[in-house]
Amino acid sequence: MATILTEAEAKALLTKVLSYSKADECEVNILGEERGNLRYARNEVSTSGSLTTQNLQVQSAFGKKVGVATIDEFDDASLEKVVRRAEELARLAPENTEHVGVLSPQQYLKSNGYVDATATITPDIRAEAVAKSLQLARDQKLTAAGFLQDNHGYRAMMNSKGLFAYYPSSNVNFSLTVRTDDGKGSGYVARGYNDFTKLDTVAATRIAIQKAQGSAEARAIEPGKYTVILEPTAAVVLLENIYFNLDARSADEGRSYFSKTGGKSRLGDKIVDERVTIYTDPTNAELPSSPWSGDGRPQEKTMWIEKGIVKNLTYSRFWAQKTGKKAVPNPTNVIMMGGNASLEEMIKTTQRGILVTKLWYIREVDPQTILLTGLTRDGTFYIEDGKIKYPVKNFRFNESPIIMLNNLESLGKPERVVSTETDQNYLVPPMKIREFTFTSLSDAV
Repeated sequence: MATILTEAEAKALLTKVLSYSKADECEVNILGEERGNLRYARNEVSTSGSLTTQNLQVQSAFGKKVGVATIDEFDDASLEKVVRRAEELARLAPENTEHVGVLSPQQYLKSNGYVDATATITPDIRAEAVAKSLQLARDQKLTAAGFLQDNHGYRAMMNSKGLFAYYPSSNVNFSLTVRTDDGKGSGYVARGYNDFTKLDTVAATRIAIQKAQGSAEARAIEPGKYTVILEPTAAVVLLENIYFNLDARSADEGRSYFSKTGGKSRLGDKIVDERVTIYTDPTNAELPSSPWSGDGRPQEKTMWIEKGIVKNLTYSRFWAQKTGKKAVPNPTNVIMMGGNASLEEMIKTTQRGILVTKLWYIREVDPQTILLTGLTRDGTFYIEDGKIKYPVKNFRFNESPIIMLNNLESLGKPERVVSTETDQNYLVPPMKIREFTFTSLSDAV
């Protein structure tokens, strides 16, 4: 059987699996995916790989007793066997008091995240894209290490109430670190797209080279509170910690930043600068995503924070029923609106500040305030009188993205960016922030 099934093929297979079911309710999910990658270090390719994945999951329920079984063999005997196994586990399981049953058929938005140019990438195409990057580094007598990974595939689900959902997608991520020969300078760049033709490894490599060469003679300056300009790669690893906390149940139970005293959440509260709007839209052309969530709920355009005000939190179907609220699924993409300031304008209007290329090794210090710590990396620069004066040694920071978005000075145009912590793609603008807290120096390059 082909790894990547068409919508008709997936529907036929899922219908067959459901025909074996004897449970009160049954839900079947299927995944098919092909991945390829090329890794290089010290200016040479070190590994080239590919991975093919096929997986089918059956969830059977007798009342509130639920069992789940998975399989990666798709012959008729195996398919019937996995259904029987899920039913056997369901009968043995204790009752799940939070089980809410399967959904009836739903209507989904149209979203196109599958691009043939990405789905048809070959090892030769990968090698050509990486060779261009390597040549630039060698020509400048620099050392490059990077990773190019692409994938394409589909997810589909069907249940015993007749719900059917299918979504094909593709993606390519490219990341690169360039070092000077003496190891004193380091530059980083990451790019992610659904469409491989949008990936320009030459342009990306030139950015990393510029950062590496420019950061070689870093000076130590005192830690403290500074105006910072965060490039999208730096900003996103802080922002996504807000996204991860958008859970109504955690808020209602007093376990997150979005909690308030008295068992209430911050829904309706203004928490950040009014220029901040964060939302989900699966049909966004730059960041298309699945129009349905893992349990089959439709994804809609959803405002999470609008003009600084918390507009929505995510609700599981169980928690929505318990609290009498609308069930809002976890987002399949997250977009932050931006402004009109260019990076150059942000620098030009900064009397004294720091330009940050990348933040990494992010760890949570206090979940109630989303206070985070981590380090700058791969190109940190001191700005004085509207100009980049010199590279500076890296810092450890302690900062909350909530406080950060209350100290907002300006926003640039949103860019598609890859999180260095999760490999997730987001749309995030560069941003200028006042009073960002650096607590100590770091010897890391």
